[in-house]
Amino acid sequence: MPSIATRIVAASLVLGGAAAQAADYPDRPITFIVPQNAGGSNDIVGRIVAQKLAETLGGTIVVENRTGAGGNIGTQAAAKSTKDGYTLLMTISSSQAINPALYRAPGFDPVKDFIPVALVGTVPNVLVVNPDFPARNLADFLKLVKAEPGKHHYASAGNGTLNHLLGAMLNTTAGLDMPHVPYKGVAPAMIDVVGGRVPIAFASLPSVLSNLKSGKLIALGVSSPQRSPALPDVPAIAEQVPGYSGTLWVGLFAPRGIPAEVETKLKQNMVKVLADAATRKALETQGVELANATPEQFATLLDEDIARWAKIVQAAGAKVD
Repeated sequence: MPSIATRIVAASLVLGGAAAQAADYPDRPITFIVPQNAGGSNDIVGRIVAQKLAETLGGTIVVENRTGAGGNIGTQAAAKSTKDGYTLLMTISSSQAINPALYRAPGFDPVKDFIPVALVGTVPNVLVVNPDFPARNLADFLKLVKAEPGKHHYASAGNGTLNHLLGAMLNTTAGLDMPHVPYKGVAPAMIDVVGGRVPIAFASLPSVLSNLKSGKLIALGVSSPQRSPALPDVPAIAEQVPGYSGTLWVGLFAPRGIPAEVETKLKQNMVKVLADAATRKALETQGVELANATPEQFATLLDEDIARWAKIVQAAGAKVD
């Protein structure tokens, strides 16, 4: 059996090694797993944040889109990765807060498996229509769809995604009957909405901003409680449908169990990233409303959203096996 002195020396070596690991971190590329398709909000935000975080850390960050099962595949990979701080998860509320209620076995625990590093910000979803759709404002849209139940379909990025549930919420709260057409990701959904094959969609603002600017899509309302600064002339849906609200948040997580010193270094450097003027401008240009939250407040938000969306999933009857 080792002597007390031997155990003390061994413990000192471990602590010294951890400190050295944090001091050297990162000494090889970091991977940001983005569990959604390229071109979506999370991918756009993740690449902006990765570029600046790599600069502040003095290293390299590679963004890896690992998609599938509504975000579960990439999230599982991050949860099961080596707990050394070299694999991080840039994700959105629909995967982290909705999937645990939506899937029978998502393959991860959003709280037990992850440490919230930084809440980047929130992103409204936009109710968009093809330019040929007969309603050109929110009031007329609600009146038309209500008068013609079952006729006007809406597209989403997939069953149980936030844009699916936002449509289900609007059906419930406004007394509509819009059938849902699920796609495998936001990009193919937007292709069909732009092409007029499905006339309506809910989509995150960054993912449709270019199509709105070019006139290929028309924005009728935003899902946030108030109007978005990026679309000041577009009403909040809540202006016509009181109580309607649903925003997407984007945040950085690390697998639980990474060295404490590395965790601290990541959190401190993300504060610098989100304080950087150029980074803030790049994110705001994409319609991101930047957060001002501590990691502890982010953890509370996650807990609250898990409980809130579980009720909405149950009410919508949405389940994916």
